[in-house]
Amino acid sequence: MFTGIVEEVGEVADVRVVPEGRVLAIACRTVLEGTRPGDSVMVNGACLTATRLEDGRFTADVSPETCRVTTLGAVRPGDRVNLERAMALGDRLGGHLVTGHVDGVGRVRAVRPQGDATEIWFDAPPEVLALCVPKGSIAVEGVSLTVNQVDGRGLGVMIIPHTAEHTTLLSLPPGAGVNLESDLIGKYVARLLSERGGGGLSMEALERL
Repeated sequence: MFTGIVEEVGEVADVRVVPEGRVLAIACRTVLEGTRPGDSVMVNGACLTATRLEDGRFTADVSPETCRVTTLGAVRPGDRVNLERAMALGDRLGGHLVTGHVDGVGRVRAVRPQGDATEIWFDAPPEVLALCVPKGSIAVEGVSLTVNQVDGRGLGVMIIPHTAEHTTLLSLPPGAGVNLESDLIGKYVARLLSERGGGGLSMEALERL
């Protein structure tokens, strides 16, 4: 489990294509502290297992399924990635509960300066958009964000200077793919209501919860 508060921006040092998917080597510093082989690390919103730690980097396997449903199958050496170690019980939960299980890949629609902040709109798959509500939470590239607005194609968020400085979000050009994870609590609520014959959730129903 993660919080969506990025600890460090690392750099992809090496990518190996193997029959089982890909093997990524990611250079970083903070995330290596206290991390052991077998520990979970969130990379751009996807939960990976650190298999080796050496020379200022960790190695992680990316399965064919993860390559298919996230953007990690397209990363290249030199790409910057958002990193977070798994949360420890008793820590402050500064963002929201994030599992590192990506629900879908969205696209950057538009980036607009708004004073000291920056507004970004993302187009999102219908299954992700159905669980987005204004003032709710979403993880984008592993970053916990508040949904400001929702329209028929996607959602808008506001990036404050601190988030811009400590994540990769403002380096994403229009059209870039992003890993999206819907709010965990929203997914359970939607599941419970559908099993009770609710026929899914409308935006109005979600906003009343």
